[in-house]
Amino acid sequence: MAADDYFSLFGLPAKFELDGQALETAWRAVAARVHPDRYATASAPERRVAMQWAARANEAYRQLRDPLLRARYLCESAGVDLQTESNTAMAPAFLMQQMEWRELLDDARHDEHARQVLGAELEQARAAMRATLAELIDTRKDYPAAGQKVREWMFIEKLAQELAAVHS
Repeated sequence: MAADDYFSLFGLPAKFELDGQALETAWRAVAARVHPDRYATASAPERRVAMQWAARANEAYRQLRDPLLRARYLCESAGVDLQTESNTAMAPAFLMQQMEWRELLDDARHDEHARQVLGAELEQARAAMRATLAELIDTRKDYPAAGQKVREWMFIEKLAQELAAVHS
């Protein structure tokens, strides 16, 4: 078995808009072929290779089923260095939006309505990111611009996690 990338591993096109059912079906087929139980009586090296392929299939599935991780993978595969730790540059409009969301998060600590408003806004932002990334990656093939949007989406997810922590 050979696959240069996660999409090839599952025989799927390398694109952002992915058929989730096709991904799951392909993952199950690959996982069944490389499952370590099928190699229980094989030699130690064959069992080790099967384990490596099973781990690779599981990691590929984990990355491709999550839209944010899939977008990140596609950008990085296209040679875009997302510099997630060092590049915090964002568009001015997004920076303003971040400040508004941060204020709402502060309010959400003691206000249920603010929690609901922020939760709804973050869901809308996620949907907008999905649509934007589909356009940038699948249609325009503009991976540097998509990389910027991936960094923005990562901020949205971090804020959503903080909101969930406030809510619990």
